[in-house]
Amino acid sequence: MDEVTPIFGENVFNETVMKARLPKETFRQLMKTIEDGEKLDAGVATVVANAMKDWAIEKGATHYTHWFQPLTGITAEKHDSFITPTSDGKVIMEFSGKELVQGEPDASSFPSGGIRATFEARGYTAWDPTSYAFIKDGILCIPTAFCSYTGEALDKKTPLLRSMQAISKQAVRVLKLFDGNEAVTSVKTTVGPEQEYFLIDKSVYEKREDLIYTGRTLFGAKAPKGQELEDHYFGMIKPRVQAFMKDLNKELWKLGILAKTEHNEVAPAQHELAPIFSTTNIACDHNQLTMELMRKVAARHGMVCLLHEKPFAGVNGSGKHNNWSISTNTGKNLLDPGATPESNAQFLLFLCAIIKAVDEYQDLLRISVASAGNDHRLGANEAPPAIISIFLGDELTEILDCLESGKPYGKHEKEKLQIGVTVLPEFNKDATDRNRTSPFAFTGNKFEFRMLGSSESIACANVFLNTVVAEELSQFADVLENASDFKASLHDLILTTIKEHKRIIFNGNGYDDSWVKEAEKRGLLNLRSTPEALQHIMDKKNVKVFEKFGVYSNVELASRYEIHNENYAKIITIEAETMLEMSKKFILPAASGYADKLAGTVAAKKAVCADCDASYETEMLKKVSALTACIYKKTAQLEKDVLDAKQISGAPETAFYCREHVFASMNELRAAADELEVITPKALWPFPSYGDLLFSVQ
Repeated sequence: MDEVTPIFGENVFNETVMKARLPKETFRQLMKTIEDGEKLDAGVATVVANAMKDWAIEKGATHYTHWFQPLTGITAEKHDSFITPTSDGKVIMEFSGKELVQGEPDASSFPSGGIRATFEARGYTAWDPTSYAFIKDGILCIPTAFCSYTGEALDKKTPLLRSMQAISKQAVRVLKLFDGNEAVTSVKTTVGPEQEYFLIDKSVYEKREDLIYTGRTLFGAKAPKGQELEDHYFGMIKPRVQAFMKDLNKELWKLGILAKTEHNEVAPAQHELAPIFSTTNIACDHNQLTMELMRKVAARHGMVCLLHEKPFAGVNGSGKHNNWSISTNTGKNLLDPGATPESNAQFLLFLCAIIKAVDEYQDLLRISVASAGNDHRLGANEAPPAIISIFLGDELTEILDCLESGKPYGKHEKEKLQIGVTVLPEFNKDATDRNRTSPFAFTGNKFEFRMLGSSESIACANVFLNTVVAEELSQFADVLENASDFKASLHDLILTTIKEHKRIIFNGNGYDDSWVKEAEKRGLLNLRSTPEALQHIMDKKNVKVFEKFGVYSNVELASRYEIHNENYAKIITIEAETMLEMSKKFILPAASGYADKLAGTVAAKKAVCADCDASYETEMLKKVSALTACIYKKTAQLEKDVLDAKQISGAPETAFYCREHVFASMNELRAAADELEVITPKALWPFPSYGDLLFSVQ
């Protein structure tokens, strides 16, 4: 029996529900707003609000909230009830068009990067009708944008919507120059974000202060078994995890989230969920809901879902692969090469726009994925390196090479894959292999931006990507719209772009040390850490491109620069102070206690028998004492570095100091503590081990 179809989208005020509940003219006007971006009439909002309220009440809701995405990276909500008092001392349930369209949260209590002072509290949320309202935890949630009293965007959604508008406008300009695109009026970017995560048992999680406070283990010696046997990837899913996945899928489907694929990932206790593509702003909303529901559903099953990019050292961390494409309102995927990509000029032009964008704005794409957590992954032989490059595969690369050299492209026939077992069906090989080491890989009809961290919103990466591609399409349109000979100009434009920007194309192993040297020769950036990357956000060319399309003003971009630096420094500081507490309250006392036991044993043996061999205890006592002294020294150094960091003024300066000094001292303290853990009896070590954590869910 089909259990999915009846529940799919049951908690969403979607097109089907609106069509059934709204007057025909109201529905028509609302759809014009959703599909074509037309301004919404206040009268339409009033009718929609009343229908939305009735539907929500039937679903058991008594409250509504403007659900938004502030610059904290998570979502926010303030609940208001539908009740309105009457003159006879009772209440009625009301929800006005004004309440639907606009809310007023406190803007100074969210990160603003100086846009809002503490005493300037007013901010506004504004309904985003392109993302359907939904019911979560019995609350009607209305997706909204969030801005300050003075009009600056204080959220992640507003710039995303602006960037989608920008790329749509510029892509349509280009498309109108090609025959067959007369019906194209808009273009949408679509995204399918794959989400990686860890599941551990709640009982062991609660015994680790580092996991509770920071989301990652700050101490922990490597377990005897990790991912060496490669047996967890795509392996049998444990019954407890399968029950979680089944429950999670059901909750996601109720919210209209297209959860499609689930499997074990590479590291023990690591898993992945992937959805079907959807329009970018909706995909962003859905990914935020997915992360929230992962945590909630895990708790129901006695587990904790870890979304940190690197919860455990020594095994793979978690990323979020942002599968990005562009489609017209007529349903054509503009990144589909077709059967003859070498003669598909429209595809080649859009491909060249993306190549040029990625090359010219390497720094912005790196900044879009920069965070304290993601710094642990990038370039760590488990995720793409911090160097931005594009993987195109052999066929497309050969086509571009032939275009550049002027040689004819010798089209290859589809090659049958030879498996060597006669009972298996024959099938054609794909035109290109996959390259998991590439940050930005073409995968048939889309690009996979693989650098995003697992805990981060996908909004920033897509804002930056949409905007820089819009810029290149704008430049192409300027040239081609004024060309006296369209075909000749088109050919020259494609050829020039290939010659000038082919350095960004790399189909090899991004993990190989030789690529770092090769990338440097090519003049590609290697921004290894978040503070290094962030210092480029206010570069003149970057400010210019965002201002050109109205995606960010100079003030809005400067606020992000401040916020991201502050956030980085705060995260490192919280981690450092957690390490200090764990070292002082748990590790050093445990080490001292173990040394005391060893010393007592040595003394007892000598007391009983002067010739008794106490060499083991003596040697262990020396090792434990030496490591204890080292940990004590490293703890003092880390404490000094944290205090020094707090004396520094300026967010960028603090972030750099935290990276160069605090983070380095944290690593030194951890190395000594992890060495001590290996030789300390399990009963005396104060925290669950990596083995306890990674294999806690059976």
